[in-house]
Amino acid sequence: MSTLPAGVQVHAEITPAFAGILTPDALAFVAKLHRRFNGRRQELLAARTLRQAELDAGKLPDFLPQTAHIRNGDWQIAPVPADLALRRVEITGPVEAKMIINALNSGADSYMTDFEDSNTPNWSNQIQGQLNLKAAVRRTLAFRNESGKEYRLNDKIATLVVRPRGWHLDEKHVTVDGERVSGGVFDFALFLFHNAKEQLSRGTGPYFYLPKMESHLEARLWNDIFVAGQAELGLAQGTIKATVLVETILAAFEMEEILYELREHSAGLNAGRWDYIFSCIKKFKTNADFCLANRAQITMTVPFMRAYALNLVKACHKRGAPAIGGMSALIPIKNDPAANEKAMAAVRADKTRDAGDGFDGGWVAHPGLVPIAMEEWVKVLGDAPNQIAKQRDDVQTRAADILNFQPETPITEAGLRMNIDVGIQYLGSWLSGNGCVPIHNLMEDAATAEISRSQVWQWIRSPKGVLDDGRKVTAELVRTMIPQVLDAIRAEHGDAEFERVPYARAAAIFETMSTSTEFAEFLTLPLYEEI
Repeated sequence: MSTLPAGVQVHAEITPAFAGILTPDALAFVAKLHRRFNGRRQELLAARTLRQAELDAGKLPDFLPQTAHIRNGDWQIAPVPADLALRRVEITGPVEAKMIINALNSGADSYMTDFEDSNTPNWSNQIQGQLNLKAAVRRTLAFRNESGKEYRLNDKIATLVVRPRGWHLDEKHVTVDGERVSGGVFDFALFLFHNAKEQLSRGTGPYFYLPKMESHLEARLWNDIFVAGQAELGLAQGTIKATVLVETILAAFEMEEILYELREHSAGLNAGRWDYIFSCIKKFKTNADFCLANRAQITMTVPFMRAYALNLVKACHKRGAPAIGGMSALIPIKNDPAANEKAMAAVRADKTRDAGDGFDGGWVAHPGLVPIAMEEWVKVLGDAPNQIAKQRDDVQTRAADILNFQPETPITEAGLRMNIDVGIQYLGSWLSGNGCVPIHNLMEDAATAEISRSQVWQWIRSPKGVLDDGRKVTAELVRTMIPQVLDAIRAEHGDAEFERVPYARAAAIFETMSTSTEFAEFLTLPLYEEI
């Protein structure tokens, strides 16, 4: 390819196809954003560490007094484009060609294509994903499987929304002036550079989902990057629209402030439930009073999750913003009609509740769930694109409601084994290059795996981490169970699959992460250094 821009290095193969994404001009755009904004990103990541120290010292989060004027102010977000105003059902999945085609063709209103939690960020996945999306935007994306079946885009497809990586993740294969670039800025910049003008010419626009933010200041950084990116590429200010995933408990106290910071670029908020549960465990992991029951018990109807969801709807609709419900992890079960019927009923109940609460749409992980979810929102919405007019003035959420962490029991041996099982299977899949995998009839991604490993870590250390049979969860107990779980995984998948996927390495990583003294902020950080 042509000479790289000054100060830019690519520490990975640039194939002829990849060169179409990693052009000198595109990399210069990445470098310009990096040089201008990476210092602020690093400051915000350092602020996270200081905030965690305050939590560890017993200081509980609350609504910010210094931003009360924003919460009490009279303002609205800028109008949302028509193709983002109708989002009754959003399907999600990684940036793999077959997934992109099936999701865009699924009948969902929108598709969140994912460079983050459902994607292993190896070099090939990231750049091939950009190529796939560039082709999808131009309606030329096609895929042929091993048996010769061809997949192509329909005439009518879902609205495309792109999720770049979170602030904590680097792109280790690209450095600017010797520094790794932000994974999120890298994903965002390449997509915007190659596709924004093409999307506008087709009547849509560059739309994004922003993950894992912990404060309105982190949202301000994204907004400033949007402003700079639009100016650099000659796009009208406000062209970019972004939905923020409220996936951390600290962000739950700053939802209106986050909308305010992005108000010219906002497309609302999403209740990212699985990462939110993980965040609660992570932030209060050393608090002796904190301990959650088995993962399966932490549903959207428990007190702290209910408070979070209802307050999100209230915050969004107060500001004229869409409120999007989170993901039901259930998926269709092909070989067990009775189990499938039960799973589909649970999905329907989940979407019925969200639609009734005032959410304007919700997520599914599988095309087979689109019709069920769509039915529930159509029942509530009729022909309307959303229910933003449904103000939730009846919701009066206090800090104590958001922090009402129940239930604490039961913690069972089966629940402990399930966490170990899911953690090992997911880590094995991730190391193999697949960040989105069905395990025991649930669609698991990095967020659900984070719950599994963080719960085990916290149960070991919490005085409340006691099984319902009276045994204390200990590192020794976990170490005893891991080989047993590995044997069960081998029996489930067979010897060939067990040897192909690095489950043994995954088990070693899981053991270290769940039993070590230090808590790894994100499991993907040490894993990323292995791929």
